[in-house]
Amino acid sequence: MSAAHPEHGESLRGIALLVAAVSTFAVMDTIAKWLAQTYPVPAVVWARYMSQVLVMVVLAGPRYRAALVRTRRPGLQLTRGVVLVSSTMLFFSAISLMPIAEASAITFISPLILTGMSVVLLKERVSPAAWVAVAFGFVGVLVIIRPGSGIFSAAAALPIATAFFFAAYQLLTRKLAGVDSTIATLFISALVGAVVMCFVVPFFWRPLASPWHALLLLAMGFLATAGHFMLIRAFEKAPASTLAPFVYAQLGAVLLLGYLVFGNFPDGWSLVGMGLIVASGAYVVLRQRR
Repeated sequence: MSAAHPEHGESLRGIALLVAAVSTFAVMDTIAKWLAQTYPVPAVVWARYMSQVLVMVVLAGPRYRAALVRTRRPGLQLTRGVVLVSSTMLFFSAISLMPIAEASAITFISPLILTGMSVVLLKERVSPAAWVAVAFGFVGVLVIIRPGSGIFSAAAALPIATAFFFAAYQLLTRKLAGVDSTIATLFISALVGAVVMCFVVPFFWRPLASPWHALLLLAMGFLATAGHFMLIRAFEKAPASTLAPFVYAQLGAVLLLGYLVFGNFPDGWSLVGMGLIVASGAYVVLRQRR
């Protein structure tokens, strides 16, 4: 019996790290939405990736040096970085136009989309029950963006597109598993995002309205780095099958922050849609892990 306690303790630490990581991402997204009220979204996205690069160079550079950019699959890393920054651009655009909780909930259909992609691209088998769960997840999206609600607009397409890009990002991450070091994959994705946005941001640049905003822009990079680091550590402490359901803690954090910062709270039907998305996504993830 005593031999099981250390493993149990490690799993609990992994869960705690995962919840801390996704909560950190929720804070970063909230800052992005707040800044997008003053600055163009491409400028906010550029600051998010550039500040992450700076933070990682300062904190990880002295230890890892050239290992930060060492890769055996440069083409795959480049593609992954472009897909990730595209996902970020779409999501930040979404939360600049619609409530953060609803936008975040819709993006949680990415595991469902990944299920379909894995069948087509990886030739994986998916059970009929999993396909039913996928269908329920998309019903959840329709419930959130139902006609007559404040969410029903062209902007609702942005978090759906985000989910597709994030599913592709997860698929590419699978292909890179065990190929390059985690720290290199994390840094290269940030570097690619920063370089891509350097070509875009001159068309949208706006001078800082306050020194406080500069601190918030830098904070996004620190939060992104800290969140991904805790995420990596979480998966080192506990199996993915144990951690998968707790990813949805991010939605709880977003609900709270959306209410406290912006005064937005989803109506009853939106909460029902969120419940359908979370339940179906958790089912698909857990079944695929098994």
